[in-house]
Amino acid sequence: MHPQETQLGLVRDLLGVCPYSWNPRTGALDWDNRLREMWGLPAGAAIDEETFKAGVHSDDWPRVEAAVAQSVDPDGDGAYALEYRVIGIGDGVERWVQTYGRAICRNRTPIDIVGVVIDITERKRSETRLRESEQLFRMFAENTNDVLWIGNADREAFDYLSPAYERVWGAKVGSFEPTFRHWVDSLHPDDRSQAAAGLARVYEGEARTLNYRIIRSDGGIRRIRDAAFPIFDRQGKVGHVGGIAQDVTRASPAQVYIVGAGNSPPLRLMSAMRGAGYRVTYFASARGFLEVAAVLQPGCALLDAGSATDELAIVRELEALGSGIRSIVVGRDAEGIAPAVEAMKSGASDYLGPDCQDEAVMAAVASAMTKMRDADSRDHAAENAAVRVANVSTREREVLEGLLCGGSNKTIARELGISPRTVELHRAHLMERTGSHSLGELLQIALTAGLKPGKGLHAH
Repeated sequence: MHPQETQLGLVRDLLGVCPYSWNPRTGALDWDNRLREMWGLPAGAAIDEETFKAGVHSDDWPRVEAAVAQSVDPDGDGAYALEYRVIGIGDGVERWVQTYGRAICRNRTPIDIVGVVIDITERKRSETRLRESEQLFRMFAENTNDVLWIGNADREAFDYLSPAYERVWGAKVGSFEPTFRHWVDSLHPDDRSQAAAGLARVYEGEARTLNYRIIRSDGGIRRIRDAAFPIFDRQGKVGHVGGIAQDVTRASPAQVYIVGAGNSPPLRLMSAMRGAGYRVTYFASARGFLEVAAVLQPGCALLDAGSATDELAIVRELEALGSGIRSIVVGRDAEGIAPAVEAMKSGASDYLGPDCQDEAVMAAVASAMTKMRDADSRDHAAENAAVRVANVSTREREVLEGLLCGGSNKTIARELGISPRTVELHRAHLMERTGSHSLGELLQIALTAGLKPGKGLHAH
């Protein structure tokens, strides 16, 4: 065999290319055995045009027939290229093939078509699996209440934001430039630095849980827990980052953590709490609980002092984390008042004796949960009010302080050295900016936001 033919054969084997030829005048076909195998035929099997047609998937035959007709059209370019399915004649296996060919003409008459066929079955199956995975992902993303996002680390922009973004952030996807700057601008000013620092750690390859607040376009505030993670490329570089952002603003604080209650969980108490509608999680040690407390859902923790060397230190550490988890200490001393006082000073919501009944524990948990809900409502109202008041101008703030003193348009105008008409315009702007419908509502928003009456303004 000529060396060039040997080299050509090696290239064909390496690329998986199967050559063929077809004489449109006589119908003669020339295939190698690998091409016969694609049609489910044994080596050396006889082939003709009917054999070729019999192996082509019936749904794909019209396309194949049209491509063949076009390739032998004297007015065409003679090219023959398409992908189609083959059903093995002998084995019934479905395969995908990709073929390229060209007609050789003489006096505008095609005398031969030569080309190659490649088995692309595995590629097509991979594409199908990928499409199915993408469909499942999109179905999940479109039906979950959480925001799924994928960001491009190099472009510092979002490649994907799930539909829940509109519900949580209050901005329709597609109505803004999806950059990381847009995300930073949506953060509460007090949370921007720590959230941005956390995201920077994700860029560096570390999975992080980010806790932050956002300010919606309507002025509303949402608390977000965002599980962010790096996505590495083949070179091990962080090319993308992703995350699942959960709106925990209205999450019920009905989570109870039972911590260090002995060698085995108190099953009777846990069953009673679940029956009362609480979600219950047991931790065998206080240290194990504290290690993850910062990322746990707000709730109530029952700390068993009998299994802790310094329960007050645990209470103080939990309080310092700012996790939103209130603690109830089940102490060692059944009668002493001093331990209870110390526990409350350290931040505990309640202190129970070691022999307390389950009913007393349930009552203490219910009380702590009520206090949490009330505090959360007050905090949420104060945050919303502060955001509204923050939008007013310096002069409008002075007018608002005058109104808090009980001043009229005339008295406020005299104190500020402006006309009553100007004061009236500022009041109208204040009502509009804060979304107030009455003077009483405007004053309530100002007080909730912590605004104080102006020192130099007095009612007359």
